[in-house]
Amino acid sequence: MSTQEVLEQLQAALPQAEIELLEEKVPTLLVKAEQLVEVATYLCDQMSLDYLSMVTGVDQPDYFEVVYYLYSIRHVAGPLVLKVRLPKENPEVPSVTSLWRSADWQEREVYDMMGIVFTGHPYLKRILTWDGFQGHPLRKDFNFLVETTTEQLLPTLPEPLVASNRLEKR
Repeated sequence: MSTQEVLEQLQAALPQAEIELLEEKVPTLLVKAEQLVEVATYLCDQMSLDYLSMVTGVDQPDYFEVVYYLYSIRHVAGPLVLKVRLPKENPEVPSVTSLWRSADWQEREVYDMMGIVFTGHPYLKRILTWDGFQGHPLRKDFNFLVETTTEQLLPTLPEPLVASNRLEKR
């Protein structure tokens, strides 16, 4: 099925959804955050895009993007790329973990590294840094050059790491 046919089928099934074709070579569709779950549900259930291989976040100059790569295992097809654009202030998008379990840790990683909140996620906690970590390392405005002392860092570390750092050195 061509990209244009996929778009036409989506528009016929979901006439209220605003879907924009961004690229045809690698089928890429732009959807609004509030319509993501409805569009994704249709793609998963009706078009057999039953495998979500990747969720990632992109820090663009004026907005964030969340990018989803979808495939059909049943029909050996894909990828179809879905993109959602979010504002820099309070970026939120609905979680798709109810459709694809593979979104679970990937959404947590985007949350941790980019600060994008996935509403409805069953366990949205940091996955690569600790709870007290300040900032989101993959944002363009993250300051890598901040000088942090051990005394400032220790209260933010999880307790087992704090205890191991307090051991006397021999």
